[in-house]
Amino acid sequence: MRIVLFAAAAVCLSGCATLTTMDLDRDDSGARSYEHSHDLKAAVDSLAEPVLASGETPGILVGVLTPDGQTRYFSYGVADKDTGAPIGPDTLFQVGSISKGFLSDLVAVLVDRGVLHWDDTLEELLPPGTPLSPDARKITLLQLATHTSGLPREPMVFQTFEYLVQYTFTGKNFYRHFTAAFALDYLKDFEAPQDREMRYSNIGYGILGYVVEIKTGHTLDELMARYITSPLGLYSTGYEPQLLPGYAERAHGYTGDQPFFKARGSPTPDMQFTELMKGSAALYSDARDLLSYAAANLEDDGDRLTHVMQQNLKPQMVGTEDVPTMGWFVDDIDGEEITYQQGLVAGYSSYLGLDRRHHTAVVVLQNSFNWHYRIGHPLLLRLAKAADLNTSPAAVPARPRGAAPSLGKNP
Repeated sequence: MRIVLFAAAAVCLSGCATLTTMDLDRDDSGARSYEHSHDLKAAVDSLAEPVLASGETPGILVGVLTPDGQTRYFSYGVADKDTGAPIGPDTLFQVGSISKGFLSDLVAVLVDRGVLHWDDTLEELLPPGTPLSPDARKITLLQLATHTSGLPREPMVFQTFEYLVQYTFTGKNFYRHFTAAFALDYLKDFEAPQDREMRYSNIGYGILGYVVEIKTGHTLDELMARYITSPLGLYSTGYEPQLLPGYAERAHGYTGDQPFFKARGSPTPDMQFTELMKGSAALYSDARDLLSYAAANLEDDGDRLTHVMQQNLKPQMVGTEDVPTMGWFVDDIDGEEITYQQGLVAGYSSYLGLDRRHHTAVVVLQNSFNWHYRIGHPLLLRLAKAADLNTSPAAVPARPRGAAPSLGKNP
C-alpha cells in the first residue's frame, strides 16, 4: 500500500508540464451574449458562480484589466469561513508558481544591467570548486528560466516520496527538505535527459533564485523589492506575508482536490517554503497588485523595466504543448494567443492571463487547491471575441499604485 501511494503521488504531482486543465467555451454563445449586453459582471458571474455553487472553493476573486487600462473586480464567497470575511481586490493570497514570473523578470533585469548573462552556466555562477556533474556544469541561466535544463519537476528521492504521501493527508509542504545543500548534492550526480524538451521544474526555479542570491550577494527579498515590486508600486506583493498590508485579513486556504485525503473545504495551512524554494513558489499578492503587474507587461510606456518585462514574454521554445517564455506559458486557441501563469499550493489556486493583442488581462484567485481552471481562459477569450466586434466594457478607475521610477545603476 505504501509503494502504491508513493507512485500515485509521484504521477499526480510530477507527471506533466503545468498539471492543470483549462475549460474553454464550446461555442461563441458566451462571447455573443457579452457582446450584446456589454455586461462584464454578467459575463464573469456566468463563469464564477457555478464554481462557487459546486463547492470547489469557499471564495473567488476575479479581476479584469480592460483595453483602456481600467480595472474591475468581482468577488464571490468568503476569505475566511469562520468569520465570513468577504474577499476583495486587496485580499492577500498565496500565489504559488506565479512567483516564477516575478523571478524571471528579476533575472531579466539583472541580465539587462550586465550583472548576469543568459548563457552563464552553473559552473560559472556557483562558487569555484562546487562539485557538479558534467551535465550540471553546462546548465545555463536561460535553461533554468525556460524549464529546458533537463532538471525534473522535483527530484524523486525517497524523502520526496515520503513527504508527498504525508502531504496528501495533511497539506504540509513536501519540499521542506529542498535546501541549498540538498540541491547541490543532487547536482553532483545529475544526468540530463538526451532530449532538451521543456520539462517544468520547480527545483530548477529554486536553483535559479539561489544562484541569483549567490552572484549578487543579496536576498531575493531585497532584490525583488528594489527592482520589481517597489518600481511598479506593488506594495502588497512579497515573500513574507506578515510584513504585507492586509495580512490579518488574508484569504485562508482550504482543501480542494488536494490534499487528497483531507475532506474538501477543511482548513489547510499555508505552505512554508525553504529559502531555496522561495523564488519558485513563495510569493503572496492580491488581485490589485497582480493586475498592476499585468499592465506593466502590456503597456510599453518607455520605462526600461516594462520594456525588459515585455521582452520576457517572447516564446523561447515553439512546437511544445506548453510554449515557455521566461516564467510564463503561451496557449494558441483558435488563433487567439493567451500568455499566462498559474499557481497551485495547498489551499490556493491562482491564475494570471494576458491577451496581448487586445491589451486585456484577467486574474483569478481562489482559496482552495483545484486542478481544473474554469474561469481565466474562457473569460479572456470571450472578451477577445467581443473586442473584435468593436465592443468595450464599462470600467471603473484603478487605484493609483505609485510611479515606476527608473532603475538605478547598482546591482
